[in-house]
Formats: sequence, structure tokens, C-alpha cells
Amino acid sequence: MSHAAQAQALPRGLPEANGIPSAAVREFLKAVNSAELGLHSFMLLRHGQVVAEGWWSPYGPERPHMMFSLSKSFTSTAVGLAAAEGLLSVDDPVVSFFPDKVVRNDAKLQAMRVRHLLSMGSGHGAESLVGDGRGKTDDWVQHILDQPVVYEPGTRFVYNSGATYMLSAIVQRVTGQTVHEYLMPRLFQPLGIEGSAWETCPRGISTGGWGLWLKTEDIAKFGQLYLQRGIWKGERLIPGTWIEQATSAQIANSSVNPDWSQGYGYQFWRCLHGAYRGDGAFGQFCVVLPEQDAVVAITAGSRQLQGILDQVWAHLLPAMGNQSLSADAAAYEELTAELHSLSFPPILSEATSDVVGHVSGRRYSLKDNDRGIRTVSWEWEADVCVFTLQIGERVILVRLGVGQWVEGLVHFEGEPLRAAASCGWSAPDTFVMSMRLVETPFSDTFTCRFSGDGVRIQWEFTRFGAQSTLELEGMRVSD
Repeated sequence: MSHAAQAQALPRGLPEANGIPSAAVREFLKAVNSAELGLHSFMLLRHGQVVAEGWWSPYGPERPHMMFSLSKSFTSTAVGLAAAEGLLSVDDPVVSFFPDKVVRNDAKLQAMRVRHLLSMGSGHGAESLVGDGRGKTDDWVQHILDQPVVYEPGTRFVYNSGATYMLSAIVQRVTGQTVHEYLMPRLFQPLGIEGSAWETCPRGISTGGWGLWLKTEDIAKFGQLYLQRGIWKGERLIPGTWIEQATSAQIANSSVNPDWSQGYGYQFWRCLHGAYRGDGAFGQFCVVLPEQDAVVAITAGSRQLQGILDQVWAHLLPAMGNQSLSADAAAYEELTAELHSLSFPPILSEATSDVVGHVSGRRYSLKDNDRGIRTVSWEWEADVCVFTLQIGERVILVRLGVGQWVEGLVHFEGEPLRAAASCGWSAPDTFVMSMRLVETPFSDTFTCRFSGDGVRIQWEFTRFGAQSTLELEGMRVSD
């Protein structure tokens, strides 16, 4: 973190001084751990001060994390700023921004306005981009304009990342900059946000609905800025009227989950208890509680998003009193110890094995499989095991700590990702490897069972929206 960013770090305070018992925060942490909700980080702000913060090792405060759809709330902010500068209006027709595109003569498409994209009421009957649109063409705008508009715009909520991408494309049209570039001097730099990144489409437009990478404190600052109605250190960054519109219910929605049924604003969800939030897949949360003058920032690798919010409502919300509390040194010390102990433990050996000498440095040829993995090998070096996979013509190396997390870069898909990896023997013939892609929600577990010259590998992995298991089988290559 630069000196400039350090100077703009959020102020820290004690829970009790801000009306929250330390014991209540500790109960929240115990509850999310007991329910195995998969949190990677947590930050609680009250009255503008960070009163509790923690990262589950090997995740840490210096790491950016994939935001997924929490990116949408930042795209909405860019639209609000562009509107404040007179570059667009929420009542502008969407098609008016793309005179160079082929636009069919369709009344519903012509009726679609910027505000309909903002509120997920574009009229599309389903996601307009993810899937075939991203794979078959590099012109995502044209692809979305070609999709049928099923409903009269503004009448039906249909969650649609393509709508957010169109907002990003509109901002780029009127500013000449990507959303990321446009927000840099207007939002990120004033907040002291450094090291952010945003994925772009093949034509260089920020993806808008996903693809932003931020640190946990960056999320917290964004939430605090909204809580302060757009004012930061005495300077107005976002118009208060925009924040009011963006975080108010603009369209009705429904879901079996109560916090997804409270109405939707301009790329913000309404919550129970008068709160609102930006959120992203696997539990990336920026929850703003105006009535309690509080913000909760969370990153996670979870499939139980309502479960995470339930614990916020059960433990943190009722603990937020109107008055400061007497200091409780013992409870605060216990909370501090709990926060410092948060972790995903590395794989520890529960057994010893004589297989190492038989396996180390030898290659195993695998049967044909869906991932195209041709060979694997293991090589032990003191407290590290190097696992090598050959996928097609690519060779991927993963360094794993024996009984400890070891960090490095892996190149499974696309850009290299930072990983923490550990390994150990669960039985004399069974070697377990765990890998956490620590700037993402994703993780991998390899369970390798050796028998004679053969090996069977069960690879469990989470990737975009799915948890999968791949069974691999191979034989040792002759010396």
C-alpha cells in the first residue's frame, strides 16, 4: 500500500465505543464458521470507523478479490456520475447511443431506456449476454441489441448482466473512457483505492456486470461513501439524489430468499431491515445499514448467500445500540484473538507413507479425460511437493507446502492466478492436495490414491457457478 493509500485508510475504533459489544461480533464469527459459510474476509464499520476486521488465512488484507456482480454497483455509480456531468440521462433511449449498430424496428427495443438497464427491467426474458454471446462474437453490444425484448421495458425484473454491460458500453461511448478509467479520478483515487483491475470484452469495454477486482477495505470505503450520501472528507463525489435513486426500490422482484425479494434499485439490491447492498456470486457483499450507520464488507467462496446475510441480521444487527458502551477489555481481547485465528487450515499428514520413494520424480500417463490432462507427476523437496500437470501442450507446476500453505502462481486458465497450496498423507496410500486461488472464491482438492504402478485422482474444483468432480486414472510411465 502506498503512503497516499495509507493516509486514506479508514479510521479504526473499538466496538464498544461505537455501541457494539465485542462478544456479539465474536458470536457472528463463531456462527459463520460453524455453518461453514466460507467467508474469506469480513470488515464491520460503525459511525465511520472499522470496529472489527479479519481474514481467513491464507487470504489477506493486501489481496484484491474477484467481485463478480458487486461490480454492477460500481458501473451504476459511473452512470450516475456521467448523468451529473450532463453526458447522458436515464431517460435516453438505449439505441440512441449506438447509431453505428444495426437496430431492428422493434417497438419494445426502441422503448428501452437507460433506467431500464439500471433496474434490470430491460424487457429481456433471460440473460442477454452470458453464454453464446460471449463465445460467438466479439461485438457484444450488437449481440445484445439482436436479442428479443420479450416484455415491455420497465414492467418485469429479469436479472441480466448483459444490461450492465450495455451501461458500461454507454459510459464509454459518452466519455471516451472505459468505466474503470472514468471512475479512477472520480471515485477510486479520492477513496485511496489502489491496485484495482477490471476485465474488458474483446473490444476493450469494461465488462460492467462482473470482472472488477478490489480489496476488502475498498468495498468498505465504497459502502461508507454511499452511507455518507456521496460525501468523502468534505468533498462531494456522488450526487446525493443519485444515491437516493440508486438505492431505492425501482422495480419489484421476487425470490424464495427474503433478501432477494425487497425490490431492486439501480444495480443495488434492497435488503431486509431497511438496508441495501451490492453483491456478487459466492458471497461478495457491500451491505449498507443506514438506520444503524453501519457497513458490512465481506468476501467469500460460498454458495449460501442468504445464509451469510442471515448471520448478519441475527448477530450484528441487533447488537448495534444507540449509545456507546463501557469498555470491556476481556471481551475485546477474546474478539481480537478470534479475528487473528481465522483460517482455513492447511492439509496435515495424518499418516506416513513409503510411497514417496516410489512416486517422486516419476511421470504418470492418464487415460483420456474431459480436461485434456495427459500426464501428472509429483516431486518432493524437503517441505515442498511440486505437482506437475501436462494439459495438451501446456505444463503447469503447483508448489504445495507439506503441512503448510505455500504461495505461488498457477496458470490453469488464462491469466496466472495467485494460489496457496498445501498437501499431506491421509493414509499410507492416499495423498491429498489443497489449492486455494486466494484472489478468487475458487479452490481445488486433489485426492490421489496410489496402488502399484497406478494412480486414481479425484479432482474436486469450484469454478464459475459450478462445483465439479473429475475422476482421473493413470499408470506410471516406464523408466
